[in-house]
Amino acid sequence: MDPHTQCGGVQPTDSTSRVYYSEDNMPQTPPLAEILVPGGYNKNQSQNQSQNQGYGTIALYYHDNTLVSGSLEALIRHLVPSLDHYPDKTYIFTFLLSSRLFIHPYVLLSQVSHLCVEQLRLSDPLAEKIRIRQLAPKVLQLLQEWTETFPYDFRDERMMQSLKELTQRLSSGDELYRKAVHQMTQVLIRKLTTLSQYEESLVKIKATATERLTVLRAKPQAIQRDMLSICNDPFTVAQQLTHIELERLSYIGPEEFIQAFEKKDPMDNEKEPCLSPSLQSYFSDHKKATNLEAYVEWFNRLSFMVATEICMPAKKKQRARVIEFFIDVARECFNIGNFNSLMAIISGMNMSPVSRLKKTWSKVKTAKFDILEHQMDPSGNFYNYRTALRGATQRSRTANSTREKIVIPFFSLLIKDIYFLNEGCSNKMQNGHVNFEKFWEMAKQVGEFMSWKKVECPFEKDCKILNYLLTTPVFSEDALYLASYESEGPDNHVEKDRWKSLRCVLKSRLPPGI
Repeated sequence: MDPHTQCGGVQPTDSTSRVYYSEDNMPQTPPLAEILVPGGYNKNQSQNQSQNQGYGTIALYYHDNTLVSGSLEALIRHLVPSLDHYPDKTYIFTFLLSSRLFIHPYVLLSQVSHLCVEQLRLSDPLAEKIRIRQLAPKVLQLLQEWTETFPYDFRDERMMQSLKELTQRLSSGDELYRKAVHQMTQVLIRKLTTLSQYEESLVKIKATATERLTVLRAKPQAIQRDMLSICNDPFTVAQQLTHIELERLSYIGPEEFIQAFEKKDPMDNEKEPCLSPSLQSYFSDHKKATNLEAYVEWFNRLSFMVATEICMPAKKKQRARVIEFFIDVARECFNIGNFNSLMAIISGMNMSPVSRLKKTWSKVKTAKFDILEHQMDPSGNFYNYRTALRGATQRSRTANSTREKIVIPFFSLLIKDIYFLNEGCSNKMQNGHVNFEKFWEMAKQVGEFMSWKKVECPFEKDCKILNYLLTTPVFSEDALYLASYESEGPDNHVEKDRWKSLRCVLKSRLPPGI
């Protein structure tokens, strides 16, 4: 059954019908060195060996060789490698991504460790050592895939402790395994260190922007610099915007899409058979989707910055010039594949304080802007944009240069798609099983994002422009209206009353428009 039908009318994100993703478009983790096991092992052993795969009395259910549902316990057991089984990479990604709706990652890792140790525990020490040699490469591979794809899970000390305990058992007495564990751990630590440094840089950027805003408030007579005085080349500005977009995208963990919408499913009141009582409770210490939130804040900042740049000049001719400049920047963003900056710029131009400047707009050549607005038209569930996105995605897949690989989606719409998929589908079936069809779909969307965020920006950085884009003071909504009214007077009594009110409120705070 098509999950869009099953889930009560959830709409596909494009015009194509559902197609389950393959490993080719999912996050890939380099395997551990083949020297761990002579000849390697079959990492992609299919879970589709039968229509119903059982773990004791608990089964996984398949339809057309695709896993559609199963109990949480069976799904966890299916994640754990055995001597004759290694889960498919797509299953690993999908389950690790979605399982946090039911079980905290540190609890899941604890259960995985327990099941691994259970397989290794034998009465004969020699036989146990042989079993460790046979099983260790598979378990280490699973842990590597986890740490590579979901490294932020391991910011939790409980995760690190479970990882340490399991890897110590697997690598005891074998130098080769110890080296593999050490390498995996070092890569993880570097990723978490880089994340911390990035978060610290965001704090510093925000502090600098606040400081500059304070200075401007203290010296209202000071003239704020504008974008055109920093750079009047639209292509260069579009490239620097792409730098910011790709950097911020790269730090968003795939799990943040799920954690942004976590809540208890009404059907989950029915108790689920589980491995321990801890699985019956929902964890309260949800990790915030901080990097995702920071990216949304960047979109809002860019929109308000564009509106500020337009409303700030006193002369109509200069305002028109700024509008035309940002139209050209938006067009270059579209050509690059940077749809998020494109939409932020269009949003800034469509803010009421900007759109009401009729005398200014009459001096603007709007043909190019009309084309861009048509591309991002929300009608038909953003049909035009989705068509353009599919074209950019196809270009990315066949690209010969990094420049052509760039795909930066309109992020708010991507979040909205995942949100409605999550809201439109129950996490569980009527029989209490996990609705895995829903999670295949969620993983498909997040997995595509994962491929986009890995692209490195090919353009040369311009620190002066980047610094301006990230830290220049921007007007609040009220300040934008005040600047707009002072540029082109109110058109009616409502606007006149608002203008008087804003002047009283904002002028008392010293700055003329902040």
